[in-house]
Amino acid sequence: MSPPPELVSKNRFLGFLIWQTFTSTTIYFLTKLFLLAFFTTPKFSPSQLCFSLLKFFTFTFSNLLFSSSLSILSSPQSLPYASPLQLAAGLVRFAFVSSPAEPEFRRRALVSARFVVFVVVSGISGALSVVCLCGFDGFELIARLGFRGFVFGVLYGLFDVYKKRWVLEFPIIQRPLFYSFKMGLPLAIKRALKLSNVAYLFLAVLQVFLPEQFKSGGTMGQFITEQIILYIGSFSVVFCWELSHHLHQVLHTKRFLFAPPKGSAAAETNPSEPLLAALEESIPDSLPQYLAYLDLCMVCENNVDTWRRAAFFEETGETYKRVVAACLRPLEQLASNLSEGLEGCFVDKAHQLSNQLQSPTDSQWDSRHCEPLNNFQKYAWCARAVASLTAWSHEEDRFGVAQLTGSNAAVTSTLISSLLAVEAFMGKKTSLQPQHLMGPAAIKWNTPNIGRRDAVTTKKQGGPLHAKAYAMADVLRTSVYSIVSTFHDEMFTSTKAGLLEKDWVLKSKPLFGTYELLVQKLHHFLDFRAN
Repeated sequence: MSPPPELVSKNRFLGFLIWQTFTSTTIYFLTKLFLLAFFTTPKFSPSQLCFSLLKFFTFTFSNLLFSSSLSILSSPQSLPYASPLQLAAGLVRFAFVSSPAEPEFRRRALVSARFVVFVVVSGISGALSVVCLCGFDGFELIARLGFRGFVFGVLYGLFDVYKKRWVLEFPIIQRPLFYSFKMGLPLAIKRALKLSNVAYLFLAVLQVFLPEQFKSGGTMGQFITEQIILYIGSFSVVFCWELSHHLHQVLHTKRFLFAPPKGSAAAETNPSEPLLAALEESIPDSLPQYLAYLDLCMVCENNVDTWRRAAFFEETGETYKRVVAACLRPLEQLASNLSEGLEGCFVDKAHQLSNQLQSPTDSQWDSRHCEPLNNFQKYAWCARAVASLTAWSHEEDRFGVAQLTGSNAAVTSTLISSLLAVEAFMGKKTSLQPQHLMGPAAIKWNTPNIGRRDAVTTKKQGGPLHAKAYAMADVLRTSVYSIVSTFHDEMFTSTKAGLLEKDWVLKSKPLFGTYELLVQKLHHFLDFRAN
């Protein structure tokens, strides 16, 4: 029996801590035995042994603390956060106006608080790790190294937050755990060298402005030895953290099979229930829900688990309807959010000219409406899964549930409506094209601009927002083409009989665009000229 979705996250978190402890312990002993042994004199005594054990357990605890904070901060999608200015304004409003904070502000403030906690924990972990690994004696030396380790950890935490390394990136190709871990080792070593070099140079410059008690003393030989040990210890700490990042990505983004064992009683009766439960009952945008959509996409696209895909086409059609609904729900939300954002962008020509004279940073479109595209990975899985499932129904649907339940029309309508919303978001014109403007061989004559554009978008085409929108449009366009390619003969026959709209487009008002616009876009796909 497949475990519940909440237990999947807990098991992966515990597995991550175990593997992280193993790697940090290995690095600790390798550093002590093969590197620091050349610069320190080993002392064998009961008190020294107890002190060494204390340093080892403290080092392990500091790395567990860093790994736990990383797991708490991590998310499958980029989360919106409140800037320092927004936080200050919210605190002033709460202190003097006494008005309750808005839910959106509380959510953003909570994300910002998680960032602060992660940076502080990184500093504490850096202080403990550097002190334990470098192995100096004396309170002054420990305080000096602890301060350097804390600054070093804070810099590393700020770098992680700025680069959004806490966002889980699911690989395109799922590989075995050991192979994925081995592939990330060279990159972890290279990045650890770069970060440790930058941090060491920053601390060297900072040391000039520090009081005398924070500066190194002793002879020149002692100073050089201390700096070498400090650099080696800093590199080992960063290497531990980089491996923690890599292990966190590998273990949490690995595919999980939401299915009973093949051949069991549950597999014979209702093999799709664990997957449907994870899709419908998991917390929205949580890791279990992402893993469920990943599993569904791989089942629909690949020929490995054909017995699971065949179970979707059971005779009653209820399972197929639930799977399709689970895939279309996020796409409908995407189209609805983009449609709401585009409604406020209809302006006259004078306002268009004023917007064109503004710099891209002056426009608030990106900051207010880029959030729906942060779920790009989930939207892409949904589009690919529902399109592949619809295409496979052409051969594997023995009972005709895809057509009898009206799912084919719902799938094509939602995919095309979402595509039109994304294209309008990118600045493309999505209005109806008059038929008399289409020449022979489907050549579109060049005409002057008729009407106004659907929306004003002052975005840099090379920016990250445009890249996400372009990738999403490409996924949606490919998904529609996969359905059209499979059902091309049936669609062509329906077009001659005048039944194409009835079979493949819903009569109800779409989330974006109009019924006529969806029909025209479908004809473009059928003629293989939708771009």
